[in-house]
Amino acid sequence: MVMDGSLISPGLYIVASERNHIMKNKRNYKMDVLFILLLCLSIPSATSSHPLQSHEKIEERKPNSRSVRDLKGGPDSVIWVVQLSDLHFSVFHPNRALDFKRLVGPALAMINPSLVLITGDLTDGKSKDMLTMKQDEEEWIVYHEVMENVVESSGLDKNIFYDLRGNHDNFGVPALGGSFDFFSKYSINGQLGRSGSVHSVTVQVCVRCNIQSGGRKHLFVGFDSTMPAGLRGPTNLFGHPTDQILADIDSELSQWNSESTNPVTKISFGHFPLSFSAASHSGKSLKDVFLKHSLSAYLCGHLHTRFGNNLKRHHQLIHNLLSSEKYCQLNIHQTPLERTVHNKNCSNGIPPVEEFWEWEMGDWRKSRAMRVLAIDGGHVSFVDIDYKLGAKKTIILPTFPLDSRFMLSTSSLHEYSCRSTDPSSYETVRALVFTDSPIVSVVARIYDSRSGNLDMVMEASMRKHEENFTRGDFYRVPWNFRAFEDPSPDRFWLQIEGTDIMGRSSFSELRPFSNNGLSANLNWKWKEFLVMGCQWAALYYPILWCILLFLFSILLVPKALLTCSKKQYTYKNFSSKKGFLSGITWVLTELCRISPIWFGMLGYLFYLIFFPWFSGKVFTAGGDRGYMTYRGWVVNISKERGKQKYIGLPDVMVVVLPHLCFMVLPTILVTGALAAEKAAYRFCFLSLSGKKEDDYDWGSNRSLKIDYSDNRRKKLFRGGRWVRKLLMVVCLAICWKHLKNCRAMIKAYEMNPFLHFPGYSLPIPLLLAFAVYKTMGV
Repeated sequence: MVMDGSLISPGLYIVASERNHIMKNKRNYKMDVLFILLLCLSIPSATSSHPLQSHEKIEERKPNSRSVRDLKGGPDSVIWVVQLSDLHFSVFHPNRALDFKRLVGPALAMINPSLVLITGDLTDGKSKDMLTMKQDEEEWIVYHEVMENVVESSGLDKNIFYDLRGNHDNFGVPALGGSFDFFSKYSINGQLGRSGSVHSVTVQVCVRCNIQSGGRKHLFVGFDSTMPAGLRGPTNLFGHPTDQILADIDSELSQWNSESTNPVTKISFGHFPLSFSAASHSGKSLKDVFLKHSLSAYLCGHLHTRFGNNLKRHHQLIHNLLSSEKYCQLNIHQTPLERTVHNKNCSNGIPPVEEFWEWEMGDWRKSRAMRVLAIDGGHVSFVDIDYKLGAKKTIILPTFPLDSRFMLSTSSLHEYSCRSTDPSSYETVRALVFTDSPIVSVVARIYDSRSGNLDMVMEASMRKHEENFTRGDFYRVPWNFRAFEDPSPDRFWLQIEGTDIMGRSSFSELRPFSNNGLSANLNWKWKEFLVMGCQWAALYYPILWCILLFLFSILLVPKALLTCSKKQYTYKNFSSKKGFLSGITWVLTELCRISPIWFGMLGYLFYLIFFPWFSGKVFTAGGDRGYMTYRGWVVNISKERGKQKYIGLPDVMVVVLPHLCFMVLPTILVTGALAAEKAAYRFCFLSLSGKKEDDYDWGSNRSLKIDYSDNRRKKLFRGGRWVRKLLMVVCLAICWKHLKNCRAMIKAYEMNPFLHFPGYSLPIPLLLAFAVYKTMGV
């Protein structure tokens, strides 16, 4: 045998090859052992994390507040309230509070609402870089001062203001009533002694008391469903109504049920949408309670307007065991609209339809949004006002006919078909007009869209409803409502114009109506569907286990094929029969051939299931730590010494699911791609060189000295393994994203990456680095 121009006997060549092979295996063995040791050191013991022990005494349950408010003055059939949400007063963004102080006080004075509902996230509770989330008393002092100013400048009674706690107001609060529960100290509810989790107020008009007016009651029930022990963000995202809170809400909504002769319009308000509200310990939900009482609407906040302006959802009871509504609702209207058209059973004993609307409103934080909601003879309507461009001189809210997009579809159809409401309520077009200057004319216009254009078919001047003492300007005009009955719920459109004494015109939103009770179709955009249509609390575990099953499958199935199947999954087979499935199988099979990486990936998945991910400070202050698993944060309950409890489920999904989908899965795929690239490169090199696998000592550096005289070899090496370089760029991108996630966790929970969460921070970069090393050679 000839090598390097010298003659070597076959026996000496075999001995030399075996020696080189042994030395190569020793080097690889040492590197594999070193990698496994580093990976093991990155996994902390579950017993090293100290469960958090709260030094705050958990507040005992306090009684809920209940009140009745009698309104003086007309109009006797209408009340209206204002909703604000997600103020997010911040020491780093003072304009939010300054604009609120400048705009809201005069606006409330002009509107003169019966109630002012502020549905959570009163303060921001975030650091300047948005990563540390805990309570800041300075923000609460600002909130208290601004609200005192707003109450004074509006001229309203402070008792009509109801503010609720949001998740931002609960960041890092170990116990309600503790030293960091600034809501109880600075909020309006706290100052007025509304200490319970549920508050109700009944509003009734008392123009001619004890005669005809005051018969209809308007019941508003607000509740606080934040965590009893508030975690820091980001794992504080969901509402957690307890069984006790649900029972209290049920009790408050039932308080007027014994007075069957007097109609009651029921409205509930809270911070969290139902899509971001978990079920109670017994499996009950807010939706169950609301359907039982057939609410008119549930008012909430939390989502802001960055996901869309159409964050509304219709709920209706469906007696279908196979229904997917537990997990998601595909459209704004829960039931197909055709299903409600034929529901005309007018029997006296028929039970009320179990349905309600959920209306999330925009935020003050960026959108400067305010909502005015009116109830006119039981008909609920609203208008959302944008204050980003400054104060509004005139606000117009049509109260009848109703917007056909947001009617209670089955109830409205039943009322119209069976004439179960006062027929006179259909005989006029009505609107509330709020203004800071005298109005000289209000005109109602109705348009017909059948031709494809908006053709005006009615124009009429509206007259102001005169009373000796009025709470607001209420306009109406008679019309022939039967002339506008049509099978299409969006054929006719209504708009009202108001002109003040200065000649300035203001218009209401152009909206479709259907006075015969048919609902217009309304669809979500994809982002609106994700945040309103998906029940994330119910979806968390199914999504989690599907992801884990998929990750285990792409590791174990190729290993089983490699071990048990006679079929060879190599680059040669892939190149002869190309296809996506065969390519993925080949890539993952090549990963299995690098045992340390494969076992490292498999072990990391088991670690994420059975061991804590990290330990950190979950409350605003205190030296104790809790530790997080995929089931939530593990803490100790101070009232029950030694008993550990999981909290923050499903809130931890904001950490768990992104890590599995965008860190672990790409790491498995890119390491497999590196292994496959090396195998393909080796195959191409051997095929071009005309040599066999055994003709080269792959562990020796001398094997890298290649003869470039052959044009095909020049073409092969001139590219410099560009696929590998591209994969290394992907590795760097994964590491950069992982570094950002680790930095966010460090800031959020005051952790050291090497002491408090090495099992989260180190395995990903270690696995990628080792994969790059193992696939380095030819």
